Amino acid sequence: MVDMKFLGIDFGCAVGSLSKGEFPEKDCVLPLISKLLGYCIVAASTTVKLPQILRILKHSSVRGLSVVAFELEVVGYTIALAYCLHKGLPFSAYGELAFLLIQAIILVAIIYYFSQPLGMKTWIRALIYCAIAPTILAGQIDPLLFEALYASQHAIFFFARIPQIWENFKNKSTGELSFLTSLMNFGGSMVRVFTSIQEKAPFSVVMGSVIGIATNGAILSQIVTYQQRAAKKEKKTD
Repeated sequence: MVDMKFLGIDFGCAVGSLSKGEFPEKDCVLPLISKLLGYCIVAASTTVKLPQILRILKHSSVRGLSVVAFELEVVGYTIALAYCLHKGLPFSAYGELAFLLIQAIILVAIIYYFSQPLGMKTWIRALIYCAIAPTILAGQIDPLLFEALYASQHAIFFFARIPQIWENFKNKSTGELSFLTSLMNFGGSMVRVFTSIQEKAPFSVVMGSVIGIATNGAILSQIVTYQQRAAKKEKKTD
């Protein structure tokens, strides 16, 4: 077999089979596809929240956005990234979490800026996160507590979406939510289920992606539905 490894991806078996005029076997192709998709997700994650950030800056508004939803998202990304680092998973299996966390923090900061004045509770939540996050990311906590935190991380991501879903339903509008960001979140969750299974990630990691499909799919469907209704109302008005 030809030894062709790059970024942890072994192209040897695929190249070897193709050079013989044969199609690579499933055991060769699936891991290769998984690795490539994993790195594609990591690459795409560097800009996944950029459309949402630019939309807020363009309109100087956070209309229809749930502050708590975005705060919980930051907490969820922090725990998920720390857990994957602690478990020693390959970068292709979790790399997007690092970029998503950075963008999520920037997004929350922008939402804070356009939500002035901020209440005392908001400042307290922000200070508590800044105090605890470094310890969690460094893995300097009891292993059992780490497992419990990661188990709760799925609930955190779930409840991070619920306030936004409810806000959309209540207003019959998705406000300044970005369709492109929501679409990429949904697509990323779908692909991550496949790559997590191929990378033999813990079952809890796979379930996190499944929850992401359900919640991101709900928000995406709301954006499509409410924007279509708004477009029809504008046509009738004209």
